[in-house]
Amino acid sequence: MKEDIKDEQDIKLLVDSFYAKVNEDDLLGPIFNGFANVNWEHHLPIMYSFWSSVLFGTMAYKGQPFPKHMRLPIDRQHFARWVMLFNETADELFEGDKTKELKQKATSIAQVFQMKMGLLGIIGKEVSF
Repeated sequence: MKEDIKDEQDIKLLVDSFYAKVNEDDLLGPIFNGFANVNWEHHLPIMYSFWSSVLFGTMAYKGQPFPKHMRLPIDRQHFARWVMLFNETADELFEGDKTKELKQKATSIAQVFQMKMGLLGIIGKEVSF
């Protein structure tokens, strides 16, 4: 039986495992490593703080994630893959209420970003990933 996400070390494991998949992904990898040219040494600690703030309310993250995504050449397909890989990674590593909460929040964040980018079309239309 897997344990639930309980602390910063678990967040770090999730983020590192997730972005390892992103780096290998044929759809997302080129966005992160090509177009955005992400400096992973700098980016990963920011993601640890972001997800710790989202899940545990630590307030460690001090930024605005959405504006950085506006310039990326991404569409609904990219968001769907991101959510799928995120949830898959979480399920491989953990189980429990905090894990469910984190997956729900990740899905909500992806939906909000898509709405702000005009990718979801009519508000109220069912969204599926």
